[in-house]
Amino acid sequence: MGPVPNVTRADVAQAARNPLAFIAERWTPTQRTVQRAAFISLAMTVVIVVTGGAVRLTGSGLGCPTWPKCTEDSLTATSEMGFHGVVEFGNRMLTYVLCAAVGWAIIAARSQKPMRRSLTRLGWAQFWLVMGNAVLGGIVVLVGLNPYTVAAHFLLSSALIAVAAVMWQRSREGDAEPRPLVGKAVAQLVWFLVAASGLLIAVGTVVTGAGPHAGDSSDVPRMNLDPVGLDWEGVTKLHAVLAWIVVTLAFALWFVLKAVDAPRGPLARTRDLFLILLAQGAIGYVQYFTDLPEILVGLHMFGSCLVWIAVLRVLLSLRERPHPATELPAQADDSQLSAV
Repeated sequence: MGPVPNVTRADVAQAARNPLAFIAERWTPTQRTVQRAAFISLAMTVVIVVTGGAVRLTGSGLGCPTWPKCTEDSLTATSEMGFHGVVEFGNRMLTYVLCAAVGWAIIAARSQKPMRRSLTRLGWAQFWLVMGNAVLGGIVVLVGLNPYTVAAHFLLSSALIAVAAVMWQRSREGDAEPRPLVGKAVAQLVWFLVAASGLLIAVGTVVTGAGPHAGDSSDVPRMNLDPVGLDWEGVTKLHAVLAWIVVTLAFALWFVLKAVDAPRGPLARTRDLFLILLAQGAIGYVQYFTDLPEILVGLHMFGSCLVWIAVLRVLLSLRERPHPATELPAQADDSQLSAV
């Protein structure tokens, strides 16, 4: 049996007062550990978005009809609630898994030496976005799956994905001043691409909110587009036009990067984005012409997450932040060596 650690009363008080600092004093994660923690946090964010879509597509949106409890008398789903209760309650439980992943990312970032405050702040930003989205998810249930609150729930998840993607990228680079790898005109083109992609996702939530998959039953109201003179077909076509704009911008960016002989990083990220966009577009057209089967709608939601991550990776690839050079011990000159 190994020796018992000598834990003093001061250690207990410090751990209670500031547990993150207590852990950081006693553990230094490797760079790879921090990167993995950031990636797991990003992956779990995508998982909970996709499973949230599965809740809606299986009609389980009100499987737990109240919040924060599943029923007025039970915190968990009961056997009487059946399949829909299990699906909805399971998605709620995944929020705790996501919180654990984000917490692990915060601890790893805080414990890195030297401490990187910018990375830790990104972790805390994820935490508060998760908390805000959990509350908004409860509001979605309490208002009977109002499509506007459902759209806001997805958009806040997109913001969470953005922060998680930035943290993952920042965990793989240093804290030096960013050095641009492309010219200002190319960077402006990428910002147009980011803005168009954000608008594409926002309009996609309107397509969902006006479409047939209400999340529970046909009694759930859908978005009323009459005041702006749009029906579901019209807003779907607008979504398709925006998708083609994003594809065109991605192709134009790749062409410009080739023309200016840009580094491999931006070129590779733009190529990846273009391929993801083509796959996402194919799924979108197939689901439109096949009356929106649930499995394809779910794949399209997953694809929208990948598109958003790929767009952000293109943006972040336009600059580099090298790690600080490790100082090597000064080598002795020949006279010193001969004197030894």
